Amino acid sequence: MRLWKLLGVAGLAGVAAGGVVLARNERQRRAYTPDDVRARLHERAAAATEAPSTELLAPAAPGELVAGRTHRLARILRRR
Repeated sequence: MRLWKLLGVAGLAGVAAGGVVLARNERQRRAYTPDDVRARLHERAAAATEAPSTELLAPAAPGELVAGRTHRLARILRRR
């Protein structure tokens, strides 16, 4: 019975902490003026439309595919 009480109190503390984080983020979001938001959006749009670097578009070597998280991709490519 004691364990369930402890888990309940821990759950309530987690919910309260989550509410505090959400309230803080909302205050920070509302602190922007519409002009600030517009300027940030324009900056993001400009950064997104810039030409991507060729390093990211270069194909990976077969050894790199096997070594990392892309091992499934390496297996698929070997099947073909």
